[in-house]
Amino acid sequence: MHFRWGIIIEYMPLFITGAKMTLIITVLSVMMGTVIGLLMGIARLARSRHAVAGALLRYGVRLPASAYVTFFRGTPLFVQIMLMHFGLMPLLISPVDGWLIHGEAARMLRQEYGPFLSGLVALTLNAGAYITEIFRAGIQSIDRGQFEAARSLGLGYAQAMRFVLVPQAFRRMLPPLGNEAITLLKDSSLVSAIGLSELAYAARTVAGVYSRYWEPYLAISLVYLMLTLLLAAGVALLERRFAAGRSHG
Repeated sequence: MHFRWGIIIEYMPLFITGAKMTLIITVLSVMMGTVIGLLMGIARLARSRHAVAGALLRYGVRLPASAYVTFFRGTPLFVQIMLMHFGLMPLLISPVDGWLIHGEAARMLRQEYGPFLSGLVALTLNAGAYITEIFRAGIQSIDRGQFEAARSLGLGYAQAMRFVLVPQAFRRMLPPLGNEAITLLKDSSLVSAIGLSELAYAARTVAGVYSRYWEPYLAISLVYLMLTLLLAAGVALLERRFAAGRSHG
């Protein structure tokens, strides 16, 4: 069986469009997941010496954050995407009785951006759960004396986290954050199951037209490889810049 380059050339615009969508949904998911991870990571570490405040933090902050992390780390991403697209999104955005958006706006939003929104939310929440643990481990790796010194200087809990602990921990968190971004880039192929036109969906489309699988799936494999290599190079560059800044400081 010979390799038909013409198939790839013919559908090159579709592959390019799919690659753009893969990058867009990955970058957005990583960015929003990082924000969620930072907030949830700090929430999981929240403590208070006062009994009442400690109980409120435990049951109102730490336990919900732990439940969120446990669910999204303990269930398959594919299942989360399906639950989001066919379960939660129809409740939140529905032309009839959407909890957040309803009427004509809801119909147009689901028709134009339904799979994108479902995939983006699912990937973001999944990434946020893993990044939460990255932030928590990174912050805990900083010597406790740094936090106590910041508090002794009059900084509050949030200020000590923002100006002292998180900046130091971020240098140590770059490698696992980069690994999570690369993992999410590859896992974004799962959103093709709900009809989002990214790389895997492009390959399925071409395979369906020609009943040939070697050409389209080899093509997107090479594209995924190039994207992951570029992402890994970007993370390595950030690590070197932070290391250089630290040595000069």
